[in-house]
Amino acid sequence: MLEATTTAWILAAALFLAVAALAACLVALRQTRAELAEANLRVPPPLPGGAAPRAVLTAGTAMRGVLEAVSRVREQGVGGMLVSTLEDFNRWAADQRAAIGRMASEDGTVTIFFSDIENSTLINTQLGDSRWLKVLGAHDHLVETYVEKYRGLIVKSFGDGHMVVFSTPDLAIAASLDIQRALGAHWNRSRELRRTPIRVRIGLHTGTAIERDGDYFGQNVALAARVAAQAQGGEVLVTGEIAAAMADYYAFTEAESVELKGFEGEHALFHVEGVVG
Repeated sequence: MLEATTTAWILAAALFLAVAALAACLVALRQTRAELAEANLRVPPPLPGGAAPRAVLTAGTAMRGVLEAVSRVREQGVGGMLVSTLEDFNRWAADQRAAIGRMASEDGTVTIFFSDIENSTLINTQLGDSRWLKVLGAHDHLVETYVEKYRGLIVKSFGDGHMVVFSTPDLAIAASLDIQRALGAHWNRSRELRRTPIRVRIGLHTGTAIERDGDYFGQNVALAARVAAQAQGGEVLVTGEIAAAMADYYAFTEAESVELKGFEGEHALFHVEGVVG
């Protein structure tokens, strides 16, 4: 009888501990769900088509953008990536403004990257649309790979070009140089890019990211796009602000001072040659 009573008490204690553990697990699960819900509010919304949120757009998304914008790109090239007014930019970037704000460095700046493929209209004409889309897909995958490696955010893709923001000029330059090296290397892993070599021009500018109404940020975006339009295929061209800030880490050569549409005076631009030493 005593043995049976002892066994019953042991079983009751074990059951109590099991119920207590289960209750603790349920509390932890509810807390985790609440934390996930809160975290979801802080990340960019899902991409079109139900894709999971990422820091970069997928190649498929970019190719859908190609189909929608191909006529504009043929006519305007990188100029088609520019917005005509700050109000246009505000509407254009509204969905990404919160994400851009999170990309800002401690001093409130972001480094803005614009790129496009040199002579894209001619290449498209020579290849035809079907082959051209395959080349674009390979190009997009390559760009996205290095943007993700250096923790950038692709804000917008237009046909053969991208607008990206990085938290520092160092990360933006490193990504740009890796993209150019990969495009020009004989070991390029893309069959399409080996069959059809392309040259990409890249422009960078650093500026303060002010989220209120997007006004000041819009000016810096337009300036970065103007810089990219001045670059040649295979080049990384930057503004004087970046060259001055990164002079101890990267080698630059000064390009000719140019006038940039919509901005007063002449602007000194610099070619990025590589890492110092």
